[in-house]
Amino acid sequence: MTLSELLAPEATRTVPAMTSKKRLFHALGEVASTVYGMDCDRVIEGLLERESLGPTGVGQGVALPHARLDGLTRVHGVFLRLERPVEYGAVDRQPVDLVFGLFAPLDAGVEHLKSLAVVSRTLRDPELCAMLRANDDPATLHTMLIAGRRTIPV
Repeated sequence: MTLSELLAPEATRTVPAMTSKKRLFHALGEVASTVYGMDCDRVIEGLLERESLGPTGVGQGVALPHARLDGLTRVHGVFLRLERPVEYGAVDRQPVDLVFGLFAPLDAGVEHLKSLAVVSRTLRDPELCAMLRANDDPATLHTMLIAGRRTIPV
């Protein structure tokens, strides 16, 4: 499982400041709907449902909201770089500005966990996160995510 398998280039976006976590979930749902054909309302419901179990803000300004959804055949990702951080309820109580949403089939099991591990490992790299925060071009962000540390800042 690689990020290039999870994240379509057009599912990588820079978005204006969000007013709330719920509004952020709406933005994730809109991109998932546009790029992958998912039902926007179902994506939002799934993210809110999962978030009610515990926060998906992993710290250092990074959040990994995820949901299992009916009708999917594989795991899909959406990456949003927020122009200004949003309060998220992360484990370190810091606002979030790098968000990688994952959407998996209901029966994904191990595939879902592997995709979460790949994304988590990637976004745990402080140098990569600094490079992502310093860029706002979606194509550049996508390239950086796919390449990881091997990417040279543009």
